[in-house]
Parts: sequence; C-alpha cells; structure tokens
Amino acid sequence: MSSATVEAGPVGPAGLVGRTWRGFRAWRRTRPFWGGVFGLAASVPILYLPYGNISLAGFTIALSTTAGAGSLIIGLMLIALALTAWFQPMVRVFCGVATSVLALVSLPLSNFGGLGLGLLFGLLGGGLLVSWAPLPAAAEVAGSEADGDREDAPTAQLPAQSTAEQPLEYGAAPADAPQADAPQAPAAEEEQR
Repeated sequence: MSSATVEAGPVGPAGLVGRTWRGFRAWRRTRPFWGGVFGLAASVPILYLPYGNISLAGFTIALSTTAGAGSLIIGLMLIALALTAWFQPMVRVFCGVATSVLALVSLPLSNFGGLGLGLLFGLLGGGLLVSWAPLPAAAEVAGSEADGDREDAPTAQLPAQSTAEQPLEYGAAPADAPQADAPQAPAAEEEQR
C-alpha cells in the first residue's frame, strides 16, 4: 500500500470529533450564534427565580411572587426567540428587538429581571442579534474584487461628462432651453404648424 492511497489525518474517534467540530463551527459562523446563547442565558434566571428557592448560608430565600406566570411566558418566549434566530437567521432583527423588549419587560414582572442577570443577558443578546450580519458569499466577494476600482484601469469620459456644468441657481433656466418670454423665430413657428 502506497502513501498516495492512504487517507490523510487521524482515523477513528479523533477524526469523527474533528469533523463534528468543524461542521459545528461552519454552522455557528453562518448565524447569530452568540446572540442566541445570551438569549438562552437570559431565560434561565427569569424562569428559575420565581419558582425556585435559593439557600445561602443556611437561610432559604423564596422569591415566589404573583409574577410567576409572567416570568414563565417571558422565559419561554426568550427561548423561542433564541432558537428562531439560530435556525432562521433572516428574522434576526425581529428576534433581537423582541429579546430586548422582553428583557426590559422582565424588570418589573420577574423579580427585577431575574435579579438583573436576565435583564443584562437579554439586552446583550438582543443587541448581538440585531447587529449580526451574514458574510457576503465568496462569489460576490470575488466578483466585487474583479469589478472594483483599480487605479490602473483605463477609463473614458462620456461626451456629457466632458464639459463641466455649473449648478443652476434657484429659479434659473438652463442656457440651452428656450425662454418662455422670448419670441420664437418665424421659421420655428412654421415648423410647428
């Protein structure tokens, strides 16, 4: 067996893990991944705090309020918006604005926005979702470089560009246009008949 017929690279689990990681990285780079991650992270404290108890140094802190239903709705909507932004990147601006609005609404409705963590992560995730833009396709980039402005490319002026025109003042008529007040020549009147 020659080296030309042997597959290059590791074979076995390392190869599978490497291919999986490269596939995930390619998927992640084509969508607003980090905005979705922060949107999901914002939903965790907003969902957990109204229903869970926190124990600090033997003291149990219960943050259960009447806002439990509102927190549940806000948290589930944040999860839905983050997943929508991941799997439908075309609606990223809507998801980002809605995530930011829900994070702000969670401030009075859900224990100060999940003690500030949900509010902070929601605003950060919403901003990342709104500001993300896809990279241009490789064919578009190659075409724009080929058609780009090169200084050594020959250029020609069109006849209309060869003479510089002065901008007209407000209400002034162009020099080539006939004036409405000026009498027309007799030859011109005969041509019009």
